[in-house]
Amino acid sequence: MESNHLKPLIVTGAVITVSSTRKPETDTSGKTLIDLLSAAEIEVTHYAVIPDDLERIRSEVSTALSRATCVIITGGTGLTPDDVTIEAVAPLLAKTIDGFGELFRLKSYEEIGTAAILSRAIAGVVDGRAVFCIPGSTKAVTLAAREIIIPEIRHILTHASAGQR
Repeated sequence: MESNHLKPLIVTGAVITVSSTRKPETDTSGKTLIDLLSAAEIEVTHYAVIPDDLERIRSEVSTALSRATCVIITGGTGLTPDDVTIEAVAPLLAKTIDGFGELFRLKSYEEIGTAAILSRAIAGVVDGRAVFCIPGSTKAVTLAAREIIIPEIRHILTHASAGQR
């Protein structure tokens, strides 16, 4: 993409880990995500580890959206009854970025084979800010951040914030 297509903007990140077993000191996926964002010169302005609870996820996403332009939720995207991240976040999205989930599953397929169909990874836009829901494994977090989110976040935010102050 041509650089004149991008608006000058500052990207800030929020990381939310959804897990009923992890704590900040055992959250390797969240820490990996923070490290990857920081290495890309994206300041992480919000971090939380919360349980698999629909209302708690929505509340934390709302808080994160007030503090960051790129919110990444890791965990709770699978098929178990406890996995409610998608159900919590999808209704909040003003627009979806369908290509994110499609590309994530394609890249996952290249690494793990047909088990990639179990991922319900999604992304979208809320009030000019980007929101990504990705699986909770460190490998999945690294793939999503390194291969898709970080390379495209400025492009996404340029379009998502068009017409906003």
